[in-house]
Formats: sequence, C-alpha cells, structure tokens
Amino acid sequence: MKKLEYKKSQKGNDGLSLIKNAISALHKENPAQAKKDFTDALNFFKVKNSIPYMSVCLSFLGLTDYIIDRKNYSNSLALMHDGAYMADYSNSTTAKLVNEFVSGSICFAEKNDKVALLHYQNAKNYALEDDEFDLMNYIDLQLNKIKQIDTAVPTQNDPLVSLVKIGRSINALTDINVLLKVIAEETKNAMQADRCTVFIYDKEKNELWSKVALGMDSQEIRFPADKGLAGYVVKTGESLNIEDAYNDKRFNKDVDSKTGYRTKTILCMPIKNNNQEIIGAFQVLNKVDGTFTKNDEDLLVAIGGSASIALENAQLFEQQKQLYKEQKELFESFINTLASSIDARDKITAGHSSRVKLYSMLLADQLDLNEKMKELIEKAAILHDIGKIGIRDSVLQKEGKLTPEEYSHIQEHVKITHNILDNISMSSDFRIITEIACSHHEKYDGTGYYRHLKGEKIPFGGRILAVADVFDAITSRRHYRDKMPIKNVIDILIKDSGTHFDKDLVDEFLKISVDKIIKVFLTENHNSFKVEDRKTLSKYNLLDIYNFIVNENVNSEQKSIVDLFNYYYSGNIQE
Repeated sequence: MKKLEYKKSQKGNDGLSLIKNAISALHKENPAQAKKDFTDALNFFKVKNSIPYMSVCLSFLGLTDYIIDRKNYSNSLALMHDGAYMADYSNSTTAKLVNEFVSGSICFAEKNDKVALLHYQNAKNYALEDDEFDLMNYIDLQLNKIKQIDTAVPTQNDPLVSLVKIGRSINALTDINVLLKVIAEETKNAMQADRCTVFIYDKEKNELWSKVALGMDSQEIRFPADKGLAGYVVKTGESLNIEDAYNDKRFNKDVDSKTGYRTKTILCMPIKNNNQEIIGAFQVLNKVDGTFTKNDEDLLVAIGGSASIALENAQLFEQQKQLYKEQKELFESFINTLASSIDARDKITAGHSSRVKLYSMLLADQLDLNEKMKELIEKAAILHDIGKIGIRDSVLQKEGKLTPEEYSHIQEHVKITHNILDNISMSSDFRIITEIACSHHEKYDGTGYYRHLKGEKIPFGGRILAVADVFDAITSRRHYRDKMPIKNVIDILIKDSGTHFDKDLVDEFLKISVDKIIKVFLTENHNSFKVEDRKTLSKYNLLDIYNFIVNENVNSEQKSIVDLFNYYYSGNIQE
C-alpha cells in the first residue's frame, strides 16, 4: 500500500464520507454526532494537507458548535475565520461556498437577515459553479424565508442590541467589499434610515471610495477627499446633522438629479481608529420618522468604534493577500528565469523543463493530489535541470552519443541542482522543492543517481518527475534523432515499472486521457488541436492506444484512433 497522499483510491474518499455523514447528522438534528464526524474529517485532511477540505471542516465545525450552544458564538467565529482564510488561500469554490453558507446560517439564526442574505447570495453563486455537498436546495429555502420578511421599513431596534448585532456581524468578515455592505446595511437598520454609505479614506491617493450605494447599482465610487459632505467631515473631523439638505449649500444636488432620489435629512460623521486618525466616513440619508437626533449621533459614534476596527483588520488582510501575491509572483519569476537560463545554454532540449512540468501536473491531477503538493512538484519540475548550468558546453550541446566520461560528467547535474537550490533555500517548502528536483534520476530499485535512493525513500514528487522526465525525453524530437514510436515509449514505461519507476505511478500515468497528453506535445511545435479530434481522443488513454497497437485483432475504429493519435504525435500536421 502506497502513502495516503497519492493513492487515488484513497484520496479524500474517507474524509468526504465523514463530511457527508456529518451534514446528514445536522439535518437529523444530531449535532453531537456531526461534530465528531467533522472533527474526524478535519484530522483526516490534516494528514493529507488538503487545505480546501480542512477549510470545509472548520467552517462546518463553527456552525455545529453554534447549534450545540449559542454561547459558543465567539469560538464559532474563530473557526469560520480560519475556514475563510483557508478558502481564500486555496481559492477553492467548494470551501468558499461552505464558508458563505455557514456564515449565512449563523447570521440568519441571529436574526441578521440582511447580512444572511448577502452570505446566502454569495453561496448560491459559488454553488452554481460547484455544489459538491448539495447545499443549493437549502440555500434557496433560506433565501425564500428571508424574502418573505418585509424589509420595506427598517425594524426598530434597541440601540444596544443594534451595537451587539453589528459587532457580531462584522467581526468575522475579512473581505472588505462584503464588510462595507454589511456595515452600511446594519447601520441603516439601526439608525432607522433609508440609505447608508460607508466611505474609506485612501490617504495615498487622497480619495474617498466605496462600493456601497444602497438602492443603486453596487459599484466602486471614487472622488477627491475634499469633495462632498463626506469629504468635508474627513478633512475637518466635524460631524454634520443636516435637517434640510436642499437648504444647505454644502449639499450637491446633482446626484439626486441624476438618480431621481430625493435627499431630505443627512447625518454624516467621520470614522476614527483607536489613534483618533480619520479612516473614513458614514453618510446616512433620510431618517424614516423625522430628523436625526442626538441619540442617533451617539449611536453612530458607537457603531464607528466597532466598524473602524473591522475595517482596519480587513484592509490589513487585503494588504497581506497582496503581499503574498507579489511574493509568489516574484518567486515564480525567479524560478522561470533560472529555467530559461538552461534553455539558453542547451538548445537541444529547449522546452524540456516546461513539458516535464506539464506532464507532472497531469499525473498529479490524475492522482488527485492536494493543491499544496501540486505546487511544490510544479516548481521542482521547472527547476529539476538547473544543475546543467555547471556542465561543460562540449558535453551539454553534443549532438551524438556521449562517451562514458561525458555521461559521468552530465550525471553531475543532479548534485549541482541540489547544491544550487540548497544554497537559496528560503523556507521548508523550498527545501521540499530541492529534494524533489534533485531526485528525478533516482530509480525505484536503488540503481539511480546521485544518492542511490530506493523505493519510497525517493521523495514522492521525485518519483513523479522520473516518469515525466523520461517520457518527455523519448517523445521529443532532437537534432540527431526523431521521436520514439509511442509503442516503444510505453513498452519502456511498462518494462521499467518497479525497477526504474514506481509502478503505481506508471499505471496512473497510462490512464491519462490522450487529448491531455497531445496538448503537451503541441507545445513543442505550436500546432493547433481540432475540437472534434480532441473530443474523440478524450475518450481514450495511453494504455488504450498501446493495446490497440499490439492487438492483432484491432478493428477499423481502433486503428483510426491510433492513426489520429500518431497524426498529432508526429508533429507533421497539415494546417
């Protein structure tokens, strides 16, 4: 039995069953059993380092804890926050769907219907892409319940209750666009107003911006920070309580003229952080039952205290995401530059590292590996031949058979790869990349190089690279030879399974549909793939092609499939 991380027959099946059983237990009002199953599933996916499903489990555990005891609200928010972070990090539709669904469910139970509506609508959008746990029907049911609630006139709330609801609603949010909507909607209800907009002060650009305009299209608004009533309160730090907007010279009537809206009363107030720095402004319009009072002003100040913390946290979260994105782009650029330096020296095998990466990713997808493992293998594939930078040109660029001395010299590139990457190791992940990259010439029986590792002592990613590396080497055209016939290629993979290669990985590689393999072939000569041919070949895998070739009783349809495959494999494509 191979390691759990790459056996497709085991990948996620036990964990997914636990999640589905837990969801069923929630429907049967058995939260204790649901919590046990979600916890077991979380532990299962921790072992596999499957971030998307860990996110799913954390989000559902937040809901389960809340159902068991509403006093667990703070702990539920913490679990949901961790789930949201992992969902965002992995960019998993399923994880985001579950987190929005859970957030909506808790908000609905807290009677924060407007906030719940936002979360359920987000969840529904994700469910249209991928509804792995069949949540759409329940989402629609909850949306219908919310729509039946009359929201034409805001519900009168006790100010203290409003503050608690707003604080609890926004503490778990990290998406600043959603946060702005939630703060605006909750403030509008608490203030018994018709509309509310929350503006953020962008110091660098000296602008105010928002994506909130209740009753209008939700789109980003930007304007100079010295314009409008919001600009006035941001620059002066004063609050404005205007009883008749049209009799105030500071009010811009053009907005009403364009929208057809009639502004009557306005309460506009700066939002300050703990350092008393102005970070934005509230603009609340049209008190339902008259004019804004001193109590309304005090309530808005209190709301601003909670809102400022949430807004600064959300902005920090956005900055961290942007920093991570920039660091990742820089890292990938660095890696691609290193790989390009080899292509520049070794014209004979130019593009090899890119194709090894693509084949490795096809095998990783076939094995259903988690995103983190796939990313590590992808980076290692790009860098696996970086050590060739230390090989003599006379050997690296030789277009014929190498002498024993030359072959021994070129083998040194693997050790050089290790030394180069080991010297620039920046994290534990990069050390894993180093180990994978420098083990692609190890053989399963221990006769490879340079460390003569054997069996599962060879890093798992290195065993994947070994298959991808050899497959590309013998299916690529060189100046001194043509591609090897595909039958011979597969003969080598099968014959060397268990000696050179991990047999389980070869078995999975041969199950990859040939349309995906051909797409990689086509990167070598930039030819196109006819849509109808792609659809036809997507029904077959490499093992099917091999069996059609060796079968003496092949029928005409099978022969035509082989001919079609070879048409693209040969690269001699008529445009």
